[in-house]
Amino acid sequence: MVSVSFLSRQSVIAALTANSLRPPRGQRAGVPSFAAGWLFGETAPQMLALTALDAAAHLTKGRRSGLRAKAGLALAGANALGLAHMVRQSRRAVGVLDDALVEGLGVDYVEQLDAAPDPADLATPWRSLARPFDFRDDAVRVIRNLPYSEAGRRGHLDIYLPAGDDAIKDAPVLLQVHGGAWSLGAKEHQGRPLMNRMAAKGWVCVAINYRLAPRNPWPAHIVDVKRAIAWVRENIADHGGDPDYLVITGGSAGGHLAALAALTPGDPQFQPGFEDADTSVQAAVPFYGVYDFAGSTGLANAIGMRDAFLGPRVIQTTWTDAPDVYEAASPILRITPDAPDFFVIHGELDSLVAVDQARLFVAELRRTSEKSVVYAELPGTQHAFDVFHSIRSAHAVRAVDRYLTWHWNTWRHGLEADSGVDPTEVDGAAS
Repeated sequence: MVSVSFLSRQSVIAALTANSLRPPRGQRAGVPSFAAGWLFGETAPQMLALTALDAAAHLTKGRRSGLRAKAGLALAGANALGLAHMVRQSRRAVGVLDDALVEGLGVDYVEQLDAAPDPADLATPWRSLARPFDFRDDAVRVIRNLPYSEAGRRGHLDIYLPAGDDAIKDAPVLLQVHGGAWSLGAKEHQGRPLMNRMAAKGWVCVAINYRLAPRNPWPAHIVDVKRAIAWVRENIADHGGDPDYLVITGGSAGGHLAALAALTPGDPQFQPGFEDADTSVQAAVPFYGVYDFAGSTGLANAIGMRDAFLGPRVIQTTWTDAPDVYEAASPILRITPDAPDFFVIHGELDSLVAVDQARLFVAELRRTSEKSVVYAELPGTQHAFDVFHSIRSAHAVRAVDRYLTWHWNTWRHGLEADSGVDPTEVDGAAS
């Protein structure tokens, strides 16, 4: 009976490993494939250790006899090989991300960093894997549930600040928009590793809730994001932030909202009652975002999402009846030469939002925008890979840190140069 349990466990791990290595594509398979592969794939090191321990426990003479026991051990060996390959893919992210930064910004981008990356910045973060869901950070303090709109708790935001420093001034600001298919999620549940890292370095980070479907149909979501941007512009100086410098980020639905907000500053249809508010941002960092609401790319993934989910649940009208609504909500159709700088990150094996959406979005940005465009496509990577601490998540957070530091330093030194101020005489935040 013990051997049967061992074989059953290894069979389950084999199925999960196969799904992580080669997730099925298609509208029907995408969601269950993601559900089965997301957590498993990012905890591959832990699963490899557990598989090895499980197999070792069955190598005793009494347990390794019999066909089922031998089949279980063989399967455990195959699982270990698959999991080891997944760990190697996770570790490759550091090179992929750095190559993307060099390609998008130039090899000399490191000269604008506070310090060049040292071996610790590029090393595999084994220690953080012991507690992947522990986001406590003594270097960060949080002000919770400040209202930015009249939508109750869906109109609240949190501010992450460096701990013990009540005198920060004119610090760069990062706005985090959570994902959750425009219909679930909360500000506390995503972006924590990135916000903790940046706040500890002197940034002011803002995480927002927003109204959700189906109770609140589109465009309530983007209206709230715009309202939060306006709130930040008007109020963040009271918390040490620079109201003139704001970067927006988010994952999945949050990636869509971050990209769309960045590309539509001042759009009156998304700013009812506050049309004159400044909702521009200096840069956007969308993770695994949805860029084609309208299906304009012809991608089966985009069209399927439009007709099976976005129409009935989020927008609550069909593409046939309101194509202009879908087109206005599609970041890929809102790109202009004035688009801000972008750092787009997507997983190669994303089974919820096909990587082709990101590829085509980046291609259009590079064709049209006059600003920098960085694109990192991470090998062997599913949707939502950065929600908790993992090898791949840590490398992505560190790369975004380098990007944000580069962007902030370039931006503020540009202002100083334009004003004739010697940069060496100016004390900047987060430096």
